[in-house]
Amino acid sequence: MAEDNLQKHLDTGRYGTPKINPDEQKEYLGTFRERCLLSMTIGEMQDKGNEAGLLMEIKKEPSARILINGAVSTVLQQRYITIAVKEKIDFTVVSDAIADDDSKIGLLVVADYAVDIPVIDVEKKYPKLHETAKEEKPKEKSSFWNRLFK
Repeated sequence: MAEDNLQKHLDTGRYGTPKINPDEQKEYLGTFRERCLLSMTIGEMQDKGNEAGLLMEIKKEPSARILINGAVSTVLQQRYITIAVKEKIDFTVVSDAIADDDSKIGLLVVADYAVDIPVIDVEKKYPKLHETAKEEKPKEKSSFWNRLFK
């Protein structure tokens, strides 16, 4: 029995503390899926219409905090850090996250306890906000030549 404890101690010193569900934690910026209230992919972060959904989620759960993928461009990071500071909500930039395409998670609103919400994607959770943002886009002006030769 003492040898098992000694081996566990040596393994912990050599490899670090074992993690529960390391793949899930890697995908969800170091936290568990069951603690997530809202998620945005990197592509969704670029759409300003999704900021309203983020603000609504922050208003619902003021004790939550924001996790931002550190591999996201600094312009996007600054936009959401500004929102977090303005709304007086804690945020963390996770530096060991990866962002090799726009479908990776770029932002999470998380709680310190399990909430286990089935739908956390911002566009699925607040579809009406996303639709109104699409409708409000101004119509592209056609050039003089396109109008002339139409």
